[in-house]
Amino acid sequence: MRTRRSQSSSDPVPSPFDNPRGESRHQPVLLHEIVESLSIAPDDIVVDATLGGAGHAKSLADRLGKKGMLIGFDLDPEAIVRARRMLSTVKPKIHLVEANFRHLQTELAKLGVKNVRAVLFDLGWSAYQLDSGLPGQGRGFSFLRDEPLLMTYGTRLDPDTLTAQKIVNEWREESIADVLWGWGEERYSRRIARAIVAERQRKPITSSLQLAEIIAKAVPNAYRRGRINPATRTFQALRIAVNDELGALSEGLKAAWQMLSPGGRIAVISFHSIEDRLVKHMFADWEKANEGLRIYKKPLSPTKEELDKNPRARSAKLRVIEKS
Repeated sequence: MRTRRSQSSSDPVPSPFDNPRGESRHQPVLLHEIVESLSIAPDDIVVDATLGGAGHAKSLADRLGKKGMLIGFDLDPEAIVRARRMLSTVKPKIHLVEANFRHLQTELAKLGVKNVRAVLFDLGWSAYQLDSGLPGQGRGFSFLRDEPLLMTYGTRLDPDTLTAQKIVNEWREESIADVLWGWGEERYSRRIARAIVAERQRKPITSSLQLAEIIAKAVPNAYRRGRINPATRTFQALRIAVNDELGALSEGLKAAWQMLSPGGRIAVISFHSIEDRLVKHMFADWEKANEGLRIYKKPLSPTKEELDKNPRARSAKLRVIEKS
């Protein structure tokens, strides 16, 4: 078990309808718990696999000294720009990598890094992705605005890039239904898939608002009046499919585990049950094989005080494991 080391003195997926006015107010989730759980020392090499708004990255970097290093990953070039600005005054050496964290091991090798002491995966959306600004200029993550139906994290697209628009306009009805059920746990997956196919025969489905309206018409009235927007699970499932999120998460965790030094820790913040189950089972398998020890047997959740300030954190779960 890793002992506590001295630290420097410096310090449902989130729902697109939590901020309907489109204001970007990114707040890092479980920030205090992350910093405490990773137990960072000034000379550590730390990886933030999901830069997003760079709130976690800044707090982690503040715990590092001049001999430390922070390496940040994000597919979104805008996130890299934000992180570079946020981290411009910190002490440690900074490397920002525009890549999927599934390539973590390869990218670290390019930097000459052989092992790391801590890795953070924050699987939630950045407020910058949710609150995409001007109409028509987002990537379709929000079902409250009329945006191109892309749902890609990266912005560099080519004709072969998989998008949500391709899925809903080109995939078979059965395949769409399977995606909505398997990755969104959507109970009305087949009704929604049937409605999507019927609508695309009339005209192509090209925007997030258009798709949300199709979903709303396809489900029962009671479901439309439920606690969450009826499009929530469908949008989640499409986003996961477009970005191969579960495959990337599995590969990224395995790569991080390979690069982690003994006594090092991995922390994962998940926001829906599908991701959390994957993380839970992977951590349990490592513990069963005597390769590591889970720091918390049950995941940590945000405090009431944090939820009062940031309702988007309501479904967050934090799991941490230490390598033996």
